[in-house]
Amino acid sequence: MAQGKTKGLQAKQTNARHAHKAATATKKGKRFIAPKKTALVKQAAVQKSLTAKINKSIENQMVAAASGGKLTIMRNTHEGSSAKGK
Repeated sequence: MAQGKTKGLQAKQTNARHAHKAATATKKGKRFIAPKKTALVKQAAVQKSLTAKINKSIENQMVAAASGGKLTIMRNTHEGSSAKGK
């Protein structure tokens, strides 16, 4: 075996297309494995529908609260009191 440095070997350069593909393959967010058992599939469907109903209810409440009066810019009262003390 040869000892020391070998001539002519270069590090393999990464291809831009492969680097972009590898970067896009990783997705943000929680990973979820779909259930296989029928009881768990039904439970997941019920959970999904309940979540959708809760989100829709919250959105409707926010719309009702926002459309109740004229639109104004809200300021945090805690920040306003600390500004007076300075």
